[in-house]
Amino acid sequence: MKTFLLGAAVGYVLGARAGRARYEQIVRTYRKIADHPAVQGAAGVARAKVGEKVGDRLPFTHRGGAAHGSNGQHSSEPRAAQA
Repeated sequence: MKTFLLGAAVGYVLGARAGRARYEQIVRTYRKIADHPAVQGAAGVARAKVGEKVGDRLPFTHRGGAAHGSNGQHSSEPRAAQA
């Protein structure tokens, strides 16, 4: 536990020293990679495979409808049951 806390403290200090410019650079690089068509394609394949494995076991999937009723409130009741 002490090793973890020491590592977290060192990471915080080094991150703070790197500053906002380094953070912005990391975010730009991440977005550039995440928006790449090959990465998007791989993510789509992964989502499809997870969907095949999970099937209808998860409520409110993108295939099963919205997680919010017509009044914008989250509900676990089926849409037809809401007033």
